[in-house]
Amino acid sequence: MRISIKPTQNPAIIKFEFPEFITKSGNFEFKNIDDTKNSPLAKQLFFLPFVKTVYISGNFIAIERYSIVEWEDVQQEVAEQIENYANSGQPILIEEEKPQKQPVTVYGEITPNPAALKFVVSRMLTKTAAEFKNIDEAAPSPLAKELFRFPFVKEVFIDENYVSVTKYESYNWDEITLELRSFIKQYIENGGTAIDETLIAQTPKQEKQKIAHFENLDTTSQQIINILEEYVKPAVQADGGNILFDSFDPEEKRVKVVLQGACNGCPSSTFTLKSGIENMLKDMLHDENIKVEAVNG
Repeated sequence: MRISIKPTQNPAIIKFEFPEFITKSGNFEFKNIDDTKNSPLAKQLFFLPFVKTVYISGNFIAIERYSIVEWEDVQQEVAEQIENYANSGQPILIEEEKPQKQPVTVYGEITPNPAALKFVVSRMLTKTAAEFKNIDEAAPSPLAKELFRFPFVKEVFIDENYVSVTKYESYNWDEITLELRSFIKQYIENGGTAIDETLIAQTPKQEKQKIAHFENLDTTSQQIINILEEYVKPAVQADGGNILFDSFDPEEKRVKVVLQGACNGCPSSTFTLKSGIENMLKDMLHDENIKVEAVNG
């Protein structure tokens, strides 16, 4: 392999051209020997005392020199060193394979809560639903953490294949929906993690959803959970939210539930609890004294 020496408009920089491409993609700049872990050749060139910067791109290597020498005095020696290295078969660059983008579609759905919008993704994001009230709670979710950097994001809820975002009142969805949708799409396509399920703290709310806890409950509480899971949860998930069983007081016949995502703070949630869930439990449990209330937080 023969190397051609080509001057540039900058007298401190000279190009050493190869007869073929030496990089798969991109441009690479090395400012010092500590930067050269991906280029053994660049590392070798920095042992020359006059080498200031090494550039590798396409079919050439460009070198910027310090003013202690003139190129005409050393360029042939450098060309021979590069040529010998290239002919030795050693790698000029160790290029990391960039993960290919996995195209996804993301679309927004309105919810009964005017402050919340549901962004549906054409890919499973998590098996464990999680709600984040602020950025300090978002450690298990890199996606939620990034979303909280937008000034208009108040809360984030992620479940299965969707992200529910609750905004502050001072912003309009018309102004921010496209920005949010585009961000979520690019984030997922680039391989970003929605939720690291190993980092989700076992809160009291989540502990109550475990099978071990379920088996220790009274029969009525178990029936309530089964009804919520089978008949109620699919409906609230469709609206960008979630419902969790909290407790049942057999004396007061009071069922407490936790509303998450778009359902939390929704103006119609009280109506849904009373006219929907409460009536359903009364009918299916054959008990007209059942009462349902939400525990927020």
